[in-house]
Amino acid sequence: MTATQTETTGVSNPLLNVGFRIPFDQIRPEHAASAVNTLLAQTQEKLEQLAAAPQRDFANFMADLDTLTEQLDTVNTIVHHLDAVISSPEWTAAKMEILPRTTDFYTRLGLHEGLWEAVKGFAATPQAAALDPVRARHLQTAIDGFRREGADLQGEARDRLLTLNTRLAEVTSTFSRNVLESTAAYELFVPTERLAGVPQRVQDATRRDAQGKGQDGHRLTLHAPTLLPILTYADDRELRRELWEAQGRLGVQEGRDNRPLIREILQLRREKAQLLGFRDFADYVLQERMAGGGDRALSFERDLDARTRPAFERENAELVAFYHERAGADAPELQPWDGAYWAEKQRQEQYDFDEEALRPYFPMDGVLSGMFEIVRRVFGVSVSESQAPGWHPEVRYYDIHDENGTHVASFYTDWFPRDSKRAGAWMNAFITGGPRDSGVEPHLGLMCGNMTPPDADTPALLSIREVETVFHEFGHLLHHALSRVSVKSLSGTRVAWDFVELPSQIMENWVMEREALDLFARHYQTGQTIPEDLFGRMIAARNYRAANAAMRQYSFGLTDLSLHVEFDPTGDADPLPYARDIMATFIPFPLPDTYAQIASFNHLFSSPVGYGAGYYSYKWAEVLDADAFSRFAQEGIFNRDTGRAFVDSVLSRGNSADPAELYREFMGRDPDADALLRRSGLL
Repeated sequence: MTATQTETTGVSNPLLNVGFRIPFDQIRPEHAASAVNTLLAQTQEKLEQLAAAPQRDFANFMADLDTLTEQLDTVNTIVHHLDAVISSPEWTAAKMEILPRTTDFYTRLGLHEGLWEAVKGFAATPQAAALDPVRARHLQTAIDGFRREGADLQGEARDRLLTLNTRLAEVTSTFSRNVLESTAAYELFVPTERLAGVPQRVQDATRRDAQGKGQDGHRLTLHAPTLLPILTYADDRELRRELWEAQGRLGVQEGRDNRPLIREILQLRREKAQLLGFRDFADYVLQERMAGGGDRALSFERDLDARTRPAFERENAELVAFYHERAGADAPELQPWDGAYWAEKQRQEQYDFDEEALRPYFPMDGVLSGMFEIVRRVFGVSVSESQAPGWHPEVRYYDIHDENGTHVASFYTDWFPRDSKRAGAWMNAFITGGPRDSGVEPHLGLMCGNMTPPDADTPALLSIREVETVFHEFGHLLHHALSRVSVKSLSGTRVAWDFVELPSQIMENWVMEREALDLFARHYQTGQTIPEDLFGRMIAARNYRAANAAMRQYSFGLTDLSLHVEFDPTGDADPLPYARDIMATFIPFPLPDTYAQIASFNHLFSSPVGYGAGYYSYKWAEVLDADAFSRFAQEGIFNRDTGRAFVDSVLSRGNSADPAELYREFMGRDPDADALLRRSGLL
């Protein structure tokens, strides 16, 4: 057995020497620990050699530092990914076995005295002073990163940081697992009569689901393709209440209780931030983002709240009046599980528009092919389906070529829900390529979601919101795939988190443009485009209850920031009611005392940082995308020159320059802060 191969269950370990086409058909949970152990030893050896190198210039020092953990990063990503998409006790155990080892290594890497001295030594050389702007930025981010990771800490403080990082990795992973298992564990079997009002496609899908479990009736779960139609359309108020409350109690069940973990995560994050010299965790993570600190992010969200609240209150008064007109003056007061149901009825009456009427025009394959055609026209890249081993039969694989025919990236897709798959939609990167002396190395990424699945008789027919989500994740993917940054640690989506959503959110704009829709929105049976009257009703209803949609996002952002800035996790207050009280000011109906949404808030608590103290980023970047798309709207949504400018200034540049500078390069000015409110009809 060599240093680059190990034997596991009698065969070579496929996680060692992973090539561009990852052998997902061969990777098993038992491969994880031995591969990671081997790679940790190899990387540690390279680290010591790098720190002790007698002569240093960019090529044999900073460039080597940039790729030092490359193989280890990829394998670590693969293991965590597989536990998220084909989770099992074996995969979870494999992930939890490697987690303390990898966390300890990455923490010690940031604290390595020899490497830190070597970086500072190189920074003081004439070669460092003469670096081009991108390499100079790499050097500066490396210096900043060492300081932020605690390289200047000594003695007990250094040991404590190691303990904090390891425990944070463990407890946030447990939080994520509890949410996945809680979601998978919930099921409710109901007879057909309880699904009155629910679209037939959902009734058919849940009936087949029940049959697959050997049961009569319909199997209801908390996966979005089932939950959201029930809350929106089910006439059975008690059924809506039951599912809404079940969703609000995820992560609090015995054996999967995240409530004590939330306080611990908040404590660990604050202690880490203060150990590193910051007031709180928000100031720590936001120092390197566009907002700069927790106070500015809070002010941003609170300003939006104040400017949106009058419209929010007006919308809610109108809904209550509509409800009592239809249900009677003596009808019970609206509750949270009534909101989507009665709002949908109000929308249908006001605009004669039901989003379900759009589904036949959005078969998944058509959405994808149309989206690929849009990016070909706008950004000059072509996407074609290819072949590679996947982790599940539903996984598909694609190649991306630029306008010169160069293979710049490939990616996997995995779009439909499973009980073994975490909720939500996301993009991630397996391999970061880019320009090299020998040519272009392609990037490798993935997109996952939990969209409406196909059934025996019809293809996967998406809602308009699901279509927007597909475009959103593909925007992230393009940010990774079109990066031309030679320094890997500055490539693709490795940008400030309040800038990273710009490429994703700007893509959603094409979904509401008639010229773009006609490329892909075609009835799955007739091939006809969306009728003009239906399109007109969709556009008219676009900003229906826009203030409520905005306030929902503000509630998440402000709850997150308040927990990380203003809440004292070492005090007696319980973070759950604290968070519930904040959220209650953004929800037009009374929240029950049992409401525990943050116990399943993966964005905030499923990783050591993630969107912790950073959920405001969605709204921050939404301001950027609303403003930036105005240039496309003015110059043409398929204008290649505009698309080329966006690639050259944003999509290809990663973190090679300050994001504010990149934005100004594309728009010729700073962002217009009112752009989002104007687009939403709130200004």
